Amino acid sequence: MNDNEDSYYDIRKARVSDAGMLAALCREEMGYNCTVGQVKEALHGLQPEREQVFIAVSGHQALGFVHVEKYRVLYFDTMANILGLAVRRDARRHGIGSWLMQEAETWAKDRGITAMRLNSGAGRKEAHAFYRAIGYTESKEQLRFIKKL
Repeated sequence: MNDNEDSYYDIRKARVSDAGMLAALCREEMGYNCTVGQVKEALHGLQPEREQVFIAVSGHQALGFVHVEKYRVLYFDTMANILGLAVRRDARRHGIGSWLMQEAETWAKDRGITAMRLNSGAGRKEAHAFYRAIGYTESKEQLRFIKKL
């Protein structure tokens, strides 16, 4: 929970009933053309031991969210991976993104995870500055490849 002179909001685990607000954040802030149905299905399918979505809300309005997962590979220690972070444009610069990331980091620490990982699109310069400001450093450049099946 955050309570300062600029804003009041609460951070909690997302619920299926939040699907509409989360889909709007994905569309408006991240540029993904997803539907409420897709988000609802994803929330229904969450595996709490492996992943969690936290949402920042003020009243009945979503200000942002973070989706974190346990990330295991053969060649490195288990990490937590940020699958998505979005904060409404008009709610930025009030600490919401930092609080959401802290919530994701706490979730990871509670599971014995000692490192965080995230990918951010090359054009998201404001996001890159934010990640650097909260202690993240770039480790490599990479390309993403997708094949539709």
